[in-house]
Amino acid sequence: MFRTVNDQPTLWDSILPPELLVLPVELGRVDALLDDPVFFAPFAGYFDARVGRPSIPMETYLRLMFLKFRYRLGFESLCREVADSISWQRFCRIPFGTRVPHPTTLMKITTRCGDNAVAGLNEALLAKAAAAKLLRTDKVRADTTVVAAAVSYPTDSGLLAKAIGSMARSVAGIKAAGGATRTASRDRRRSAGRRARSIAAKLKLRGELQRDAAQAAVRRITGELAGITETAIREAAAVIRNARRALRGASGQRKGRLHRAINRLGALIGCAERVDAPIDGKWWFGVRWVVGVGVWCGPRFRGQCGV
Repeated sequence: MFRTVNDQPTLWDSILPPELLVLPVELGRVDALLDDPVFFAPFAGYFDARVGRPSIPMETYLRLMFLKFRYRLGFESLCREVADSISWQRFCRIPFGTRVPHPTTLMKITTRCGDNAVAGLNEALLAKAAAAKLLRTDKVRADTTVVAAAVSYPTDSGLLAKAIGSMARSVAGIKAAGGATRTASRDRRRSAGRRARSIAAKLKLRGELQRDAAQAAVRRITGELAGITETAIREAAAVIRNARRALRGASGQRKGRLHRAINRLGALIGCAERVDAPIDGKWWFGVRWVVGVGVWCGPRFRGQCGV
């Protein structure tokens, strides 16, 4: 059963000294703000108005949750601190001499109401602040959520090295699932990574002659990476061909795992072949490649193929 406010004060409340009835400045301002019944509305849909066990008053729950998040307390430490403080009991509208709600009671209400009730409270608080002219909503700047971009300036050497690494991991997954265990394949990630890193060292050269030498070295290393990629593609194709034979005799979870691994490797081969294809008869990716096909490479090669 839904309850909003607490019962009548006890006899002990009437004999408390006046000094104990005064709340701290911050708690007093929050207490006056939470007196508005509009803050009870987000919780009304989670309780029956007449049937069932009476809930703790929502005014008490709201104030307890404020203390919890304001002072970063756990449920158990919150109830313990409120039980030891008369001013906090006055703030939470807990009659003096009665028990503080149990931590599990607060946990159950929080779990039942969830994020929807919190969103309703935030909307009510925003509307109240705007009505009191504490917040000028026409001055609020709404910013969008940051979303990671699909393309992060791909380079020829980087994409070729990632394609080789992704194919090597997929081949290992197929063999671990029991497919193409006897098919010869070599993990070329170390050699591809070594060549990709050497390009960065060549690009640090200065001077016109050194720049020409660096460009020639970059083209040579890129060609070597392309050759390694072609070899890895041939081996991966052989692994797929033999793994499909093993797929016929597989069953259960092993069959599903092997089927997914084969499909992933097939998609990787298709992406690697497109990256490996020469442009204008030369291994030339650079800025022109990024502008030309970078949009395709981002979502398909990095997203679907997972490199």
